[in-house]
Amino acid sequence: MQVTGVVAPPAPKSLEGMQLPPVMMRDILIKTMFRQNVSEASEIANAICLPLVVTQELIDIARRQRLLEATGTMSANAGNEMGYQLTEAGKARALDALAQSEYYGAMPVPLPVYAEQVKRQSIRNVAITRDQLTAAMGHLILPPTLLDQLGPAVGAGRSILMYGPPGNGKSSISNGIRDALGDKIYVPRAIEYAGQVITVYDPIVHSAAEAEVQDETSLRRTTGRYDTRYVRCDRPTVITGGELSLDMLDLVYNPVARTYQAPLQLKSTGGVFIIDDLGRQEEPPQKIVNRWIVPLEENKDILALQSGEKFEVPFDTLVIFSTNFHPNEIFDKAALRRIFYKIKIDGPDQENFLKIFALVARKKRMPLDEKALIHLLKVKYPTIDNEFANYQPVFLIDQMISICEFEGIPYQMTPELVDRAWTNMFVREETIVH
Repeated sequence: MQVTGVVAPPAPKSLEGMQLPPVMMRDILIKTMFRQNVSEASEIANAICLPLVVTQELIDIARRQRLLEATGTMSANAGNEMGYQLTEAGKARALDALAQSEYYGAMPVPLPVYAEQVKRQSIRNVAITRDQLTAAMGHLILPPTLLDQLGPAVGAGRSILMYGPPGNGKSSISNGIRDALGDKIYVPRAIEYAGQVITVYDPIVHSAAEAEVQDETSLRRTTGRYDTRYVRCDRPTVITGGELSLDMLDLVYNPVARTYQAPLQLKSTGGVFIIDDLGRQEEPPQKIVNRWIVPLEENKDILALQSGEKFEVPFDTLVIFSTNFHPNEIFDKAALRRIFYKIKIDGPDQENFLKIFALVARKKRMPLDEKALIHLLKVKYPTIDNEFANYQPVFLIDQMISICEFEGIPYQMTPELVDRAWTNMFVREETIVH
């Protein structure tokens, strides 16, 4: 994979370099100790995802403010570390801070610091070759001209519109693009703006890379490698379909925890955002694309806090729109102009259809039969004007397998079984009398 090496976020060296409000850092420290019942400095450092030396600075501040006190005991298991506990004033402050925001654990990353990391691992830094894209699409039979169009589009990291008849692999191609982006990036557990915490890392969206193995005494050695407030992940992929609504692209505020959750497009930063089945959402397609105009043109998005205050966040995402409609039916010219690549995904010709059919049959251990194939091509397909689609081989072969299993006969392909499978692929036009 020819990828510009992703530079890891450097670990903070001091509290001063954290660029976070001191009161916020102190409160997250004592809330975490209160909620997670951690007491040794290394445990606390692990819980708030900061290097031990920075954590100790924070502990010392809290001690001077009489929110923490040393327990006076050393733990052999923790390498003879001093233990700490909350004072009564510390517990009271922790409860007060939790009432203002339930967030505790990993210290958030300030938005400007995160923006710098986004530049270091930009989706536009990915250098992809034809061989890499072909390998990622290896399970698909595609015309070479399609890769001619897809390659530059993916390499540019700009928006792509894929359109064409249903059932021809637009979703599979989108997933293949995702698989072609094989490197790792760093996703913040949470970011901070104007004293507000926005959680970003989401185990449902983000696939964490292999965890580093650490023993109890290794924390000092390993936490300096990179800022552990980030999680090292595969480039993320967010896939939405007919369920997408515009409010899913806004910050999600939790009134109980008094924290924010990043919207889908922010979670997909550095990766791919696939809007499948465009035109099936409740919102008109034009309205959905209008929401993306500023992000696509200016590489930034605008979000709003509960207070109404608006702020900018980086927008570094390969957006793929996929639709069964012709673009001119659902977009105006201004919207189309802002989508950089428009790629039509057509059904296969007869030659490629047969290649796909043979590939699927081999995979599913269904023996090919010349008589059945001739019947399919000469008798059945002319009834639908020879319109081939990529989904049809899988559909027909699965149907024949189900019939064979029901009848208790070996897997086989016959003109009669083709006819029985074909009846389930289409619904006959007719008027039903009620």
